[in-house]
Amino acid sequence: MSSAAPVSDLVEEQILARAAACADDQRRAGVELLVLAYEWAIGHPQQRLSPRAAVKAGREQARAYGGDGTPEVTEFAAATFGAAIGRTSYAGRRLMAAALDLRLRLPLLWSRVQALEVRDSYAIHVADKTRHLSKAEAAWVDGEVAESADGRLPWSRFAALVEGKVAAAAPALAREADERRAKARFAKRIGTSENGMASFLIRAPLPVIEALDGAVTELARRLRATQPDPVSDTGPDDPDGPGHLDDLRVHAVALLADPAAAARAGEAGVDLRDLMPDVTLFVHLHDGGTAAGARDIDAEGEELDRVARVEGHGPVTESWLRGVLGRFARFVVRPVIDLADQSPVDAYEIPARHRRAVQLMTPADCFPWGACTSRTMQTDHTDPHARGGPSQVGNYGPLTTAHHRVKTHGDWQVRQPFPGIYLWRDAHDHTYLVDHTGTRTLAPPGPPPPTRPRSTFEIYKPDWTLDIDYAA
Repeated sequence: MSSAAPVSDLVEEQILARAAACADDQRRAGVELLVLAYEWAIGHPQQRLSPRAAVKAGREQARAYGGDGTPEVTEFAAATFGAAIGRTSYAGRRLMAAALDLRLRLPLLWSRVQALEVRDSYAIHVADKTRHLSKAEAAWVDGEVAESADGRLPWSRFAALVEGKVAAAAPALAREADERRAKARFAKRIGTSENGMASFLIRAPLPVIEALDGAVTELARRLRATQPDPVSDTGPDDPDGPGHLDDLRVHAVALLADPAAAARAGEAGVDLRDLMPDVTLFVHLHDGGTAAGARDIDAEGEELDRVARVEGHGPVTESWLRGVLGRFARFVVRPVIDLADQSPVDAYEIPARHRRAVQLMTPADCFPWGACTSRTMQTDHTDPHARGGPSQVGNYGPLTTAHHRVKTHGDWQVRQPFPGIYLWRDAHDHTYLVDHTGTRTLAPPGPPPPTRPRSTFEIYKPDWTLDIDYAA
């Protein structure tokens, strides 16, 4: 039992000392994790793979996790290591790659990490940024940044220092990267969605941007001239109100997706929602009332605003759905899929209704610590169909291509004792439970209880007699 005093009993100086000790323990743990990642990586070299099996489709391959001068590693090793430390397969691979680079390409940084002078996060960042460099170029960057990696610089300044040194180490590569960025053209959604809002960024030559801006501005002005005043507590000139020009520009961008609809935007009395292109958003609502038709209320008796979930975007309130989304879309209410009433099929192909049920039941990759929530993931038969596994809800699981290969060709086992509940076990008997709430590591079975040794007794009749005289 720990003899340390309870935190509530500490004075200020003791609190600071205890906090500093915790920070030191974190640094030591980070160093040890890198050491273990390195040992795990070099313990899974290419030689462990069967040359005959490696040429078959989907089988495990050897990959260059680290940079120039580091050995190749079997690719499924990252999934096992990542799961063991409670992280994704990608995080396991990143840690193994950084450990290889630090030990074999960045010796100065590694020595300072071991001495607890540099945080592991700073060293891993340098390893990530120098991986495309040659071993000699990486060593030069190592010498330039190792002294400043001890936290004397704020993170933003240190990251800028590393970026500059990497460019100086390989100016030709830096120039090629600049040219690629200069030529890069894209139109894509960026960042993560927050509170039901997202961003779309277009990078193109200036004439294209100017033409797009002019078209959006003109269409927004037409909408403002023909649409009725918005029903809102805010006026049309309120920067935050729905009648503001910027708000109409958002409508205009959506209308540009359909030229015919954009042409009708100037007609008086046309409802903007009837002009919007057809899109599908899956919104999950939960009737959390205390009785049929009832709503939860607060202490003052006011109805609580319930929370909905937009697939791929996150949680929003019902007020947001009505007040914001309602101005851009019409709603089609579809019945909830009964997950328990999905008839199995006698075929390998998975029906669309089964896929939809699996997406509702398991919204993310069902591999331990899986993070992908894409609707285009593969739907895998937990018990393979080729071995008699049925095509029914309760025998499906969404997996990325990489994790599907790990499950099929790696030393992993998975069972689905109940629909949407996945039990995974790796080759080292580590067991993980995955459900819609995430991943939990199950404690390994303890050693069997000690058994009492069996004794052998020989019962025999003696060949002698002891006479006892009880006479007084």
